[in-house]
Amino acid sequence: MLEATIKQQQPIPLEVQLECAAGEMLALVGPSGSGKTTVLRCIAGLHKPQQGLIRSQTIWFDSNHELNYSPQQRRVGMVFQNYALFPHLTVMQNIMLAMQTPQEHKVRALLEQVHLSGLESRFPSQLSGGQQQRVALARALARDPEVLLLDEPFSAVDKVTRRKLYLELHALRRQLSMPIILVTHDLDEAAMLADQMCVIHQGKTLQQGTVEDVLNRPQSLNVARLTDARNVFEGKIVLVEGQKKLQWCEQLLEIADTDFAVGSNVYWIIAPSKILLHQRRRPSRGEQENPVQAIIDDMITLRGITTVLMKVTGHNPLLIQMDIPEHVVERNQLQRGEHIGLSLLRNAIHLIEQ
Repeated sequence: MLEATIKQQQPIPLEVQLECAAGEMLALVGPSGSGKTTVLRCIAGLHKPQQGLIRSQTIWFDSNHELNYSPQQRRVGMVFQNYALFPHLTVMQNIMLAMQTPQEHKVRALLEQVHLSGLESRFPSQLSGGQQQRVALARALARDPEVLLLDEPFSAVDKVTRRKLYLELHALRRQLSMPIILVTHDLDEAAMLADQMCVIHQGKTLQQGTVEDVLNRPQSLNVARLTDARNVFEGKIVLVEGQKKLQWCEQLLEIADTDFAVGSNVYWIIAPSKILLHQRRRPSRGEQENPVQAIIDDMITLRGITTVLMKVTGHNPLLIQMDIPEHVVERNQLQRGEHIGLSLLRNAIHLIEQ
């Protein structure tokens, strides 16, 4: 388990708390300049914060006891955004530099692990961007680290290579029992690779939780915006026949049990993938749960997933988005301007305080 509490005022204000269990990957996300890379540098010992506590198997930094381990003492493996390989050294030599006791057989085993066997004698300039990234990862693992830190490791490669590296890292993770922290500005990348997500904004931790929780149940409107929540609306809690419901324009929506008081104005969110389309060929039990009629305004398809933009019929001028597989669009012969039915499932509706 890695735990970190980091506070400072200069040069970048930070008030960050995070934790990552062994064998898990935590994605640090947030806009550029929010302090993500500085947090990694603090954990690695490359930057000393003014206050805080950083602990892995042992305590690495404790401002209260004036304890600050050096980077060499922390056993941290780090992959930098630009890989930071020495251009005058071969692949073998770059990796050996990270070892306390250089061992060729271990280097060859690491290169096999990252799919670079046979490239020991090449120089970085003779490698592709994806190969350089693999060398940097092998060098980080050569330290036998307690913690692995990845600072936007895929940003310098093209999309095709990036997807291959995603699959390789996902497979490699199964062999690693250490906490892994990934800094990324790509939410899709974080959702694909990470177990946990920590949202940082202006140097502060806003929320940490599972990827599902952070993306679909943000704790604040700010988190919703930073994680690109697409269906965010205003509503009001009302009492109907003894039950709390959500009033959204002319719609009355069933919601799960909530602590919000009757009369509270709230924001509410529903993930586009959680909206249920009423199929035309056979009825669905979901039609009984918050059924809504809508008109298709537009459709956009990317890699087999179609985003359907719809206007709810009535006096509601707002667009709502639904993500469905492309084959569902084809099977139901959906077209712009058509009337469709959908359900806003009660357990998928998440409320946020205004």
